[in-house]
Amino acid sequence: MNLWFESALLDNGWADRVRLTLANGRIETVETAVDPAPEDERHFVALPGLPNVHSHAFQRAMAGLAEARGRTDDDFWSWRELMYRFVGRIGPEECEAIAALAYAEMLEAGFTRVGEFHYLHHAPDGSRYDDSAEMSGRIAAAADVTGIGLTLLPVFYAHGGFGGQPAGPAQARFLNDVEGFAALVDRARAKLAPDGVIGIAPHSLRAATPEELRDLLPVADRGPVHIHIAEQVREVADCIAWSGKRPVRWLLDQMPVDARWTLVHATHVEPDEVAGIVASGAVAGLCPITEANLGDGVFPAAEFMALGGMIGLGSDSNVRIDAAEELRLLEYGQRLTRRARNVLAGEDRPATGARMFAAAVAGGGQSLGIETGLAAGRPADILSLNRNDPAFAGRDGDALVDSWVFASRTGIDCVWRGGIRQVAGGRHRDRDAIEARYRVALGRLMA
Repeated sequence: MNLWFESALLDNGWADRVRLTLANGRIETVETAVDPAPEDERHFVALPGLPNVHSHAFQRAMAGLAEARGRTDDDFWSWRELMYRFVGRIGPEECEAIAALAYAEMLEAGFTRVGEFHYLHHAPDGSRYDDSAEMSGRIAAAADVTGIGLTLLPVFYAHGGFGGQPAGPAQARFLNDVEGFAALVDRARAKLAPDGVIGIAPHSLRAATPEELRDLLPVADRGPVHIHIAEQVREVADCIAWSGKRPVRWLLDQMPVDARWTLVHATHVEPDEVAGIVASGAVAGLCPITEANLGDGVFPAAEFMALGGMIGLGSDSNVRIDAAEELRLLEYGQRLTRRARNVLAGEDRPATGARMFAAAVAGGGQSLGIETGLAAGRPADILSLNRNDPAFAGRDGDALVDSWVFASRTGIDCVWRGGIRQVAGGRHRDRDAIEARYRVALGRLMA
């Protein structure tokens, strides 16, 4: 298959009149400054697909249900109580149907691979399914039916607080010991598509003891390691009470954090912790929409990126799945806290949206254990912009990305994942069927 674009953001920068030849799910050749051949499929502008480094797919079904105040001190922890009540009703069929809609919407938004931070392992009462990886298999099936790339991150969860505190009844379906978790990961690995990636995700320092964390790392083999950390002020205070150190400082001091790791949120960090994450080579997994929705706070992205830190973007709770909005809120959060504009622009790349996008593509690939970008030999994960969106009129180069991030309403036209077009005209090829199945599942859950 040949795709021809008026312009494309290649690994080495912008090029005009670009032909990409695709074969076996990859970009076989890249030609520039060429006219379209009769057999070429013609499009406007090509960008590399964007990785989504952090998702809890099942929470897509909660979107909009937690926006009424239940008490005067409504915060992350009260939201979590509602989430626990909701999750108690989700079975395998509902899990797959919800994940399929979330993944179709991710593709429509320009995300071509998802890191699924998956902790919904067991039956609602905590009893084990005959297949310990039943729910992981449902996640893999949802990825297969939608065509999104999957980096599956089974979550280890054993405790309800720092220092090995007992888990609560609402957490029963998340729980494993190290031996059972290792067996679950092995079974989940067998359910992935050929280009699937598996890693591990210790849920947080609240949910795993230091000894368990050390025992878990061999389970990851050479795959990604993701962990929630320092998302909430209370979490930081509890960690200090337990260990005498802040969460990120403790992790950097006690664990072999390196480029395989993604520290999800890391919202509340001191300057020495920022520098420590950068020095480790780990990715900061930022989820601006969810962090705003939950009132988490704002990560110091300007300082982190100025030091050369790697970032990835995630849709987390999936309250709204929109890649451009994740980028936009990342910058706007910095503007609001600093009362300045174009905070995340760089001297080497003054276009704010384009710089953030490039950083999220590179950091997201590292986070999810894949290659990214438009170059020969890379996965054919590509999105095209919609030439009919007036936001792109008269723009070229980085101004196109800036306009997609900050001004567009209908920016995405087509999305290819693994060389297969999954989205055309901004709509997933199987959206009607996926949405119908989702509506049935939600009817059961909300009855």
